[in-house]
This record gives sequence, C-alpha cells and structure tokens, in this order.
Amino acid sequence: MSEPVLQVRALSVDIRGGGDRTSAVANVSFDVAPGEMVCLVGESGSGKSVTASSVMGLLNTANLRLSEGSIKLCGEELVGASKARLRELRGSRMAMVFQEPMTALNPVHRVGDQIAEVLRTHSRGMTRKQIRARVLELMRDVYLPEPERLQYSYPNQLSGGQRQRIVIAMALALKPALIIADEPTTALDVTTQAQILSLLRGLQTRYKTGVLFITHDLGVVAEIADRAIVMQSGRIVEEGPALEVLTRPKHRYTRMLLDALPVAVARPPRFEPDAPIVLAVKDLTKTYDERSLFRKSRSTKAVDGVSFDLRRGEIVGVVGESGSGKSTLARCIARLITVSDGRVEASGSDVAKLPNRSLSGYRRKLQMVFQDPYRSLNPRMTVAQLIGEGMANIGLSQREANERTRRLLDLIGLDHSVTSRYPHQFSGGQRQRICIARALAMEPEILIADEAVSALDVSVQAQVLDLLEDLRSRLNLAVIFITHDLRVAARICDTVAVMHRGKIVEYGRAVDVFAAPQHEYTKQLFAAAPGTDVLGQMVRH
Repeated sequence: MSEPVLQVRALSVDIRGGGDRTSAVANVSFDVAPGEMVCLVGESGSGKSVTASSVMGLLNTANLRLSEGSIKLCGEELVGASKARLRELRGSRMAMVFQEPMTALNPVHRVGDQIAEVLRTHSRGMTRKQIRARVLELMRDVYLPEPERLQYSYPNQLSGGQRQRIVIAMALALKPALIIADEPTTALDVTTQAQILSLLRGLQTRYKTGVLFITHDLGVVAEIADRAIVMQSGRIVEEGPALEVLTRPKHRYTRMLLDALPVAVARPPRFEPDAPIVLAVKDLTKTYDERSLFRKSRSTKAVDGVSFDLRRGEIVGVVGESGSGKSTLARCIARLITVSDGRVEASGSDVAKLPNRSLSGYRRKLQMVFQDPYRSLNPRMTVAQLIGEGMANIGLSQREANERTRRLLDLIGLDHSVTSRYPHQFSGGQRQRICIARALAMEPEILIADEAVSALDVSVQAQVLDLLEDLRSRLNLAVIFITHDLRVAARICDTVAVMHRGKIVEYGRAVDVFAAPQHEYTKQLFAAAPGTDVLGQMVRH
C-alpha cells in the first residue's frame, strides 16, 4: 500500500486569550492517500477550515496556536518547518482552492499571468515560452473555452465558474501531491457546481492527487467522496467510507446533518387557492443597453416578458442559475431598478410606472432579505437601531418601536437581551434572522428573499427556512423566494417558476413541477443537484 500524501496525527489548535484552554481543533487524526477524495464535513465552527489552514501553514497566529500534533506531507513533517520551507511546499507539493475565487485572484492582473506567476515562482529553469505553453495546457485541462483568448482576461470579465476553474488551474500548475479545496462550490449555482465537482474528480483521478475537500453539504459528499470525516466542535465524531456514513450514520450529529439536508421532494401548497392576489407581474421586461465608441450598441434582455401572480400566504419560488434573471426580476418588483416594460400591480396601482417620490408606501408593503446578512447590516449599529431605523422613519414613537422590536425578536427566536449587540457578535444564521426582523418591522404584505439561505450551513439553513414557513403561517405573508437550489425550493415553496435566460420556462405547483418536470432546462437542474441519486434513495427508503 502506498504511503499517504497527508498524515495528520493528534492535531490540536488552541484559541489564544482567556484563562482556560479552549480548542478550535482537538486531537484530530486522519490520512489522505494518493488519488483519494476525502471530505471533511461539518458546520461553521466545527474546525474544518482551521484543520486545513494548519496543514497549509496558514493559521492566524494572532488568534490561534498549534499546540500539539504532527502533520506530514509525503513523509515530511510540517509542524515546526520554517516559513521559507512552507513557501516552497505551497504550490509545488500542496495547493489550496478557496471558496470565493474573486478574492483569491488579483483583480488587476490577467488570469493567464496569475497562473504563470505560480510557475515562475517555482520554475526550476522553465523558459518564458515553456511557461506560456504550460498556462494554455492547464487552461485546457480545466475545460476553459478559447484559452488563447481567455488568458488575457481579467477576473471580473469571467463568470464565477470560470474564475473557480482558473483557481483550480493555479493549484494544479506544479502537479502537487495534495490539493485542499475549502468550500469551492458553495457560492455556485447547481449546474456550475456539478461541472466543478466533476472537473475536480476527473483531475484528481488523472493526476493521482490526494484531495481534502471541505464542505458542509452532504449532497457534495454523496457526489464525490471516497471517504467522509464528520467534525463537530473541533473533534472528529465519525468517519468511514462516504456511502456508509451517509446511509448508515452512527453519530447523532451526522444524523442531524442528514435530517437538515433539503431534498428535491415537494409538499402540497399550504395557502388558500382563492386568497386575494397581492402582486400581479405582467409581461415584465428589463433591458440593458451596452454602448461603445468602437462597436455597435447592443441590447440585452435580463428579464424577458415575465408574468405571474402572488397570493396572500403563498410562497412562490423563482429558481434558476446565475444569470437567469432571478435577482434582476426581484429588483424590478421592488423598484430598486427601473422597469423597461410591463406592469407590476399592487394595491390597484402599476408600481412599475410610479415616480420615485411616490414609492415609499409601496416599499412599506414590500421588503427584501438579501443573500449576505453581514453586508446587509450596518456594523456600527446595534440590533435595536437596525430594527428600529425604519420604524423611526415612519414616525413611530420610541416606546412603540421598542415594543414592536421585542415582538419581532420573539418571532425570530432571539432573546430581548441582544438589542445592545452589534452584527459581528452573531453567527451567520442569527444575522439572517435579524435581517428578517428588520424587514418585518414595517409590517409588510410581501417579503422577497433573494438567496437568503444559500450561504448558510444546512442545519442553520433548515432553521431559517422553518422560521420563514412559521412567519408565513402566523402573519399570512406572501413570499417571493429566489434560489438556485431546487432542494431548498422543494422544502418551502408552494409554487415554482423556473427561469432561464430571462424567461419563465416552467411554472406550476411545486409538487407537480418536482414530480414531473416538463421543460428540458428544469430536468437539467434536477440532474445537476449534487448527490441526487444517493440522497433520493435515502428519502425513498
């Protein structure tokens, strides 16, 4: 049997500060063999990324200290290695693919030059011509189109999936023995995610590279993993062959993660079919005009003739890939951007044609919850100020605002004592609950949730979805729920509208669309969802 490319033994990482010893990672041991895909699974705070950073020698030493243990890469001990030696090993023997490619890439350098930089740093005598040839070879290996042209592009000129392929090409540049992939598909839509997972699996098999893949999504584990290691609170609670861990979990935490995972099985509608229509979208179109001094101007329809009704108490899911027009549709409905054509009817008015000065009443009735709760909240404001700001703007007294804030905190399941705290003092799920409370402070009739759970762990995601369902039931809210994840849509939506290239290509009751999708694009979205086969069998049995 060949020697593991990575051996971690009794690894412990302590959190600096405080009197008692607190561990971010405690007594963690595992191996990664050549050509093996090992998935490290757990929620935020479970110790996955700290473990990966320890292997790469990238721990934040201001807050963390590697206190015990051994880390061997191809037999070489990394604990205690010099910074110079770790720099030599990064790229040449081990490489990392990060979650957000836009932050991993330099925005002011062409992507081809960024791949070439890795080769130049560890070139060992490669000529400029050889480096350029290797850059093109790597871009072809990760299936980037027209690499001769694309190498001169900047990161902002590429799609999210293309940027992630560039990062993978950089990781593969020197054929390392180990690749660590830290949540590399979390921010991608299902079809792009499927392409990246397939790409990593194929390259790992081709190069016999050991891969440590960090994820909170058990669907991804079902899709690609040879072995799964489940972490909770810095410790390994379960490990084994991936299929065995998924189908016969032994630890209650693993079972909890599996129970929280949404599956593409819808339930019957939960709103009254004859409930009043609170929003009618008719032939809505949004066109962007591109003008240039050097070429003919061009028009692009981001939203193209979209129509649907939203009834009181109904949750309509708008599903599609990045670039399908989902978020543009939401911003048109909220009048955050100007509509090019069509109608948005609410309370007897065509909101699409209202002047900006007349929109305040409509915006009280319609509120939005965005994808990233941390960027949605002012870090300098307390919870009381964040929730109370809108109420102050409409003239509520401080006493009335405080009373409504307490009721909202009860609704979202947070203690009244949090009102003096700031956003950074909360977890991602708690911050999203605060965003929901802030939206509800205006007592709206309609809530638009734009990818509101896509960045959350599966268990936290389940809690926020349950909260939205509970609020819909208690307040009779109408909700437009935007997502790229069909499994999430199945869990919460009554009606589903599938968008593709600005158009709704399939529309109907969620239970009907999920049972028998009619459009080819909808079928492709179902097929691309990670772990569909394995997790579907688990649901059926």
